Amino acid sequence: MATAPRPTAAARGHGAHGAARERRANGSRAARRSPPRAGPGGPERLPTEPVPCFWHERLSPRLQGPPAAAAPRPSVFPAQNQKTKEQIESLLQDGKHKELRERLCCRLTFGTAGLRSAMGAGFCYINDLTVIQSTQGIYKYLERNFSDFKQRGFVVGYDTRGQVTSNCSSKKLAKLTAAVLLAKDVLVYFFSTYVPTPFVPYAVQQLGAVAGVMITASHNRKEDNGYKVYWENGAQITSPHDKEIIKCIEECVEPWNGSWNENLVDTSPLRQDPLKKICDSYMEDLTKICYHRELNVQTSLKFVHTSFHGVGHEYVQLAFKAFGFQSPIPVPEQKDPDPDFSTVRCPNPEEGESVLELSLRLAEKEDARVVVATDPDADRLAVAELQENACWKVFTGNELAALFGWWMFSCWKENCPQDADVRNVYMLATTVSSKILRAIALKEGFHFEETLPGFKWIGSRVKNLLDNGKEVLFAFEESIGFMCGTSVLDKDGVSAAVVIAEMATYLQGQGLTLAQKLVDIYETYGYHISKTSYFLCYDPPTIKRIFERLRNFDGPQSYPKCCGPYNILHVRDVTTGYDSSQLNKKSVLPVSKSSQMITFTFQNGCVATLRTSGTEPKIKYYAEMCALPGHSDRSVLEGELQKLIAALIENFLEPAKNGLTWRSA
Repeated sequence: MATAPRPTAAARGHGAHGAARERRANGSRAARRSPPRAGPGGPERLPTEPVPCFWHERLSPRLQGPPAAAAPRPSVFPAQNQKTKEQIESLLQDGKHKELRERLCCRLTFGTAGLRSAMGAGFCYINDLTVIQSTQGIYKYLERNFSDFKQRGFVVGYDTRGQVTSNCSSKKLAKLTAAVLLAKDVLVYFFSTYVPTPFVPYAVQQLGAVAGVMITASHNRKEDNGYKVYWENGAQITSPHDKEIIKCIEECVEPWNGSWNENLVDTSPLRQDPLKKICDSYMEDLTKICYHRELNVQTSLKFVHTSFHGVGHEYVQLAFKAFGFQSPIPVPEQKDPDPDFSTVRCPNPEEGESVLELSLRLAEKEDARVVVATDPDADRLAVAELQENACWKVFTGNELAALFGWWMFSCWKENCPQDADVRNVYMLATTVSSKILRAIALKEGFHFEETLPGFKWIGSRVKNLLDNGKEVLFAFEESIGFMCGTSVLDKDGVSAAVVIAEMATYLQGQGLTLAQKLVDIYETYGYHISKTSYFLCYDPPTIKRIFERLRNFDGPQSYPKCCGPYNILHVRDVTTGYDSSQLNKKSVLPVSKSSQMITFTFQNGCVATLRTSGTEPKIKYYAEMCALPGHSDRSVLEGELQKLIAALIENFLEPAKNGLTWRSA
């Protein structure tokens, strides 16, 4: 059986920041981000909404204007964290009343990844108080919906983030989350050490809990943290649960007795540690998608793994062992948790070769051909492969999805019962991701479905399909999030890492590399050439103005008919629910008013989407040229795509006029 990892000294104290110096690779493409600021230009956080002002009595008269919403105030500011209290007092002494109002009169709302913001003082930040308030709201909502809530229990996990200036760490916030529930006599499954995010939704299902929370900001910058909520089905919460929880939070903003007692996790008999049981069960379930263990045991192929200073090292080691592999070679400077992410400009493996430099150099030294990189909470995966020309290819999320889709279906076909019906098989992707799975499905006979962006939509839909007797093999989002199998109804970098290792091992036996197989997939199912990038914009009114202009381009309620020389065939706007391709002009995908997203289908076959990020101050664009099998002139497709993207940026985003900063600028 697998042995659950023990926390390192750095993770136990959250104080050791590692000895490695922060440095930046030449030609770095890592995102240049402004330091945390309050208000519209502030930290990378989710949209906020007005809340009752809730501060110390002596703050109120000195703030400009009335409270954002009228409500009774307690006589004292309930701040037991001295660091965040000092931040508020400092702003008051410096006369920064506008920032005080912005910090104290807005509350976080749920986005594509739950609650996520910078750590610090204020209701639009992640801190002790906002986590307590959020958990109290969740308690109230769950108590209304589950008569057996206290008996079935609640799962709490956390990563290794931390910030000295606000005395805030993921483990501390997780303890406060647990304290709120334990004080109300709820059974709490509290992991004794840091875990990958996928362990929380997995544990919710395995333990029969009503819900769970993971304290993490995933791949965000070091200043951020987050609060990701999972429902009893093991998927992230969607509407209406998110909106109802926010209402419940507003009903109980004053901390209850016991909510501040983080020591309850060490003393309450209602606290259970699920670490060993869940780790053992997860690794055992992982073997269900291991199809070539004998090859894995014998392979000479070497792998390098980096965990980006996060939680992934021990768990990826265990996963490789479960598949019969030798342990992947860890990047020593990055294998242990470090809340400062000292060796990378930003802890996001999606940024490509610039942030993978240490991994690639180690792989060259160790004669390893494949590098796998999990992000800090180990729910996403980047992959690089050494090519014959001695250069590294870092695969995009869409390219990896083509490989995973081919692999999972091929393995299913070779191992399924004789009476298995391919029409019962499904794969899913978010609507901004590549359509390559659709092309494979059309040729092979299985079903392909799209969801709104965010794995919360995928997880819920997969659960629905499973409950109706369907078989789901694979799902993905283009931002390197992959779900192989259905043991975890969320993206999972640990399982994806070992599946790609088995795929590479199998292909080596066929005399192929991952890159060569990718070309073969495109030759078989049609080339899908995609490009994804983003612009930074810290001013919400500017973002809104950009999208409103597109909705009133040639007049009121009139979308663009062309983009430069490129004619537009259809427009879909899921923010408003409009879709010109449907007879009733209504979008098939659910309306999502909380974010901006417009998709343009061009006459030349390109599909391009503009959308805002749910977790960061970004306007993202996604564009893909989809060719039929046999149309293999990749250079022509790439050229056409590049010209269309240039027209999209110039005509629709107008970066110079709107003050947008491109990711590589």
